[in-house]
Amino acid sequence: MADAGVPSAPVARRLSTLDRFLPLWIFAAMGAGLLLGRAFPGLGPALDRVQVAGVSVPIGIGLLWMMYPVLARVRYETIGAHVADRRLLAASLSLNWIVGPLVMFVLAWAFLPDLPHYRDGLILIGLARCIAMVLIWNALACGSGELAAVLVALNSVFQILTYSVLGYFFLAVVPGWLGAPTAALEVSMGGIAKSVGIFLGLPLLAGYLTRRVLVARRGEAWYDGVFIRRVGPTALVGLLYTIVLMFAMQGDRIVTLPLDVLRIALPLVVYFGVMFGLAFLVSAKLGFDYETTAAVSFTAAGNNFELAIAVAVATFGIGSGEALAAVVGPLVEVPALVGLVYAALWARRRFFVREAAA
Repeated sequence: MADAGVPSAPVARRLSTLDRFLPLWIFAAMGAGLLLGRAFPGLGPALDRVQVAGVSVPIGIGLLWMMYPVLARVRYETIGAHVADRRLLAASLSLNWIVGPLVMFVLAWAFLPDLPHYRDGLILIGLARCIAMVLIWNALACGSGELAAVLVALNSVFQILTYSVLGYFFLAVVPGWLGAPTAALEVSMGGIAKSVGIFLGLPLLAGYLTRRVLVARRGEAWYDGVFIRRVGPTALVGLLYTIVLMFAMQGDRIVTLPLDVLRIALPLVVYFGVMFGLAFLVSAKLGFDYETTAAVSFTAAGNNFELAIAVAVATFGIGSGEALAAVVGPLVEVPALVGLVYAALWARRRFFVREAAA
């Protein structure tokens, strides 16, 4: 007999068709890009001819396209709802903006000591805190939807304020402390800030204004039930479109490096497990109920791969190892986070018995 309040349907079946088969769609987009690049060898230079902020215009359109629907979904008006709980706020911000980047930095250096470009790509992922899919994983695990929305909104704001600073610190400063060469890192805080401003700041502003205007005119029920339901899935289309173009421009280089892709994926899998487990343990020790614990844990474990891809492309180039590492991210995230949803529901039954029975 299933526990009360815990959905009996398998987690994968409660995902939409698009989300359930996201790894398949990403593989298909990679394959389509490779075929496109082979069929039209001059496509890469043609796409790269017109650039804005160091990114080809067709790629830039895709980067903005995949960010806007995500940020239009964020409930910015709820930011102040949980700020009064200082323990909760401190736990979430510490996990997201101190622990998360540090864990990814350590894993990147541990797994990829000889591949600095992939390592830097993983670090960019670790700095980009989740602002989209976490809402889905949290809902599947029966976490607090309201709290998750608040934490997502906070992460959106913090990314604008801190991403460029942390990016420069972990890519160009800390490696020097470890004795690694930093001269080869053509990274500037201004360059990262410019990328974040364009590919996160603009869609963030557009998403905020869209929600504020349309909710005022049509109501929240219409906005969430009609507008977001129609616009939200197009973020995946934007992601797949971007991947197709990226792989068309990188050509056969990807096919010849399957072991490199595996080496990028392994630290990501470890990262998801470590961050989720640590956040779950900290939240439980602080006495949070299950719904709060789940929301904090999934927010800490997830990442904003769209932003990492945008910054990697704009800072290092479309054909860079950093961009490849960022693209591998969403391929790994879906199966890993689905597994963590099952783990969260098991932990609820095992350690939150009274809540599960309520």
